[in-house]
Amino acid sequence: MSLVQSVESKAIYMGRLSHGCDLLMELTRICEEKNITLGKITAIGAVKKAVLGYYNTDKFEYEDHIINEPMELLNLTGNVSLKDGKTMVHCHVTLSDKSGKALGGHLFPETIVFACEYIIEKFDGNKLSREFDKETGLALWPVEKS
Repeated sequence: MSLVQSVESKAIYMGRLSHGCDLLMELTRICEEKNITLGKITAIGAVKKAVLGYYNTDKFEYEDHIINEPMELLNLTGNVSLKDGKTMVHCHVTLSDKSGKALGGHLFPETIVFACEYIIEKFDGNKLSREFDKETGLALWPVEKS
């Protein structure tokens, strides 16, 4: 059976990240500072460098792709929950190069911001804590037992 739960919007934070900061680490820092352990994140902007991940479902491991060129941040979509009792920000991004070619993946640390505007929505509801899932090899939200 799938996990389904109701949440309510408690607060919405909007802002701009500092030029040169680590995109994932700064979003995580803001969530920790605002005590956000359940939420949603979106962002747009540009990066100077990106590190993206692709999850290899045959090997059960991430493969990272380093992009050492400026890219447009077309979309960042993510969520906030807990892992091992700590705030975990989980985001995927879509980027485009100067020719408009798009690529995307799991956001890793060392993605460096050129400019970024974000929205973080804090939810009220049962906390979601990631657990190791044998079937996928990932730390996922638990599925309700039927």
